[in-house]
Amino acid sequence: MQLAGAGALAGTAGRGLFGQQQYPAAVPAPNIYPYTKRATVSLVQGEERRKNVYNALLAIDDQVRPLLQAKKYVVLKPNIVQPTIPLAGTHADALLGIMDYVAPRFKGPVMIAEASAHDTLQGYDLNHYGRVGTEFKSHQVSMVDLNREGKYEIFSIVDANIRPTPVRLAARLLDPDAFVICSAMLKTHNAVVATMSVKNMVIGTPLHSPGDGSEWHDKHKYHVGPHQMNYNMAISAAHERPHWGVAVIDGYEGMEGNGPSEGTPVPSRIALASTDFFAADRVALETMGIPPYAVGYLQYGSQLGLGQYDLAKIDVIGPKPETVKRTYRLHDQVQQQLNWLRDLPKG
Repeated sequence: MQLAGAGALAGTAGRGLFGQQQYPAAVPAPNIYPYTKRATVSLVQGEERRKNVYNALLAIDDQVRPLLQAKKYVVLKPNIVQPTIPLAGTHADALLGIMDYVAPRFKGPVMIAEASAHDTLQGYDLNHYGRVGTEFKSHQVSMVDLNREGKYEIFSIVDANIRPTPVRLAARLLDPDAFVICSAMLKTHNAVVATMSVKNMVIGTPLHSPGDGSEWHDKHKYHVGPHQMNYNMAISAAHERPHWGVAVIDGYEGMEGNGPSEGTPVPSRIALASTDFFAADRVALETMGIPPYAVGYLQYGSQLGLGQYDLAKIDVIGPKPETVKRTYRLHDQVQQQLNWLRDLPKG
């Protein structure tokens, strides 16, 4: 597969996004492990966040239910970037919408589990996640800070000099007994252009030391340059993907500009769901007006055969993505992020 030309990216100008940008030329992207299976993504638009999320899952019930019922417990993996900024984290209503779907179909325990880059427990409190346990008492909903739980597996990524370096990945998110539901968002990003379900899982899994994480912080090991970070995320996704259940992306209010924590809201009023995380993110990019080749870790993951990234092979249930698209303004430093498209520096 060849990437679309750089002109295609520049040609998607909107709301002042791309008009002043200069983009590096596209590079070849051979399918190392071709992925031929078709994927299904549900897309819902509506004026109620919780209902949108529920309906997105309901639309793919035939795919989710058999996987869900084969597991011993459910893990809800939210996205908590900056606990004190509500727009930067998964909204409680998104989790409640997921539970509206899960509750009548699964009678086992449910866990909300996150390893925030900051204080996870503060995020739970400020985002009012206690509402989930209050409304769904029969499911024994617990809230676990994966950093404090401290159970991990060692995985190897590369550092800034392309040397192997170890990271600690939360064992809870790699548990074969768990059905992991990713509760992600639509956001632009300060390092990799955009963040949806794949990034929520990949960067949400590395741990840091309890508390403020000042002793060690393995998430930081991923942020070592655009080439290395995109590659590290792709190989981590290859390792973690067998343990992922279903992706849910809440786009009721997305974030544009200087995401993932300092951006501004976009009232997209949508939700997406799929058992194929790469397909979910591919359709999500379409709704954000971001060309797929701009996002390195998704492109690399596609080359590694981790999911369906060809829009022509994705069946969208609901409105066509172009009919709900709102072109998101990218991060001020997007030019640096796109350096992954250039050759590595020599010397």
